[in-house]
Amino acid sequence: MSVNPKTNKKYYYKDNPEAVRKRDSLRMYVNGKEVSKKHPLYKPGRYKTLDDAWSHCEIDERSKEGEVYIIRNSAWTDWYKVGKAVSSEDRLSGYQTSSPFRDYVLCYCEKFDNRHKAESEIHRMLEKHDKCFDRKGEWFKTYVPVIKEVMNDYREKEANTGHRDEQPSQYDLAYSDSGC
Repeated sequence: MSVNPKTNKKYYYKDNPEAVRKRDSLRMYVNGKEVSKKHPLYKPGRYKTLDDAWSHCEIDERSKEGEVYIIRNSAWTDWYKVGKAVSSEDRLSGYQTSSPFRDYVLCYCEKFDNRHKAESEIHRMLEKHDKCFDRKGEWFKTYVPVIKEVMNDYREKEANTGHRDEQPSQYDLAYSDSGC
């Protein structure tokens, strides 16, 4: 058994460098955060983003659940991107690479059982909303409260069809330093 250079005593069996390496080789980390083995996209290794671990096609095949998010960039006043991802934080870091100022901000995200269906229906509902003034792909000229209202309307519509029994996780970032 090897000796711990800091204490000059034998390593505790769990702190043995070989045991730590073996344990770490079975863990998944994305951007420094450990991912549970129960996560549908679990794959041992260290990755900067989920896209580094899996392709978009593989992610879509393995998991439908995820988040619908609102992202903004101060360069485009009153324009908000409404998109979907397994992890909105992970997607945000991907957007940051396209801006030299790293000025994309996550305003809000909400979990859904089927992020694909939720995003497409929320887009459709937003486009018809009287306070949505324009649309360019996934970018909408409107306000964050309007998008949240539409997301809530979609959630209520889904609940009334018997597809959900529990309340969703919501992440309201409006009160943070994001400026949304």
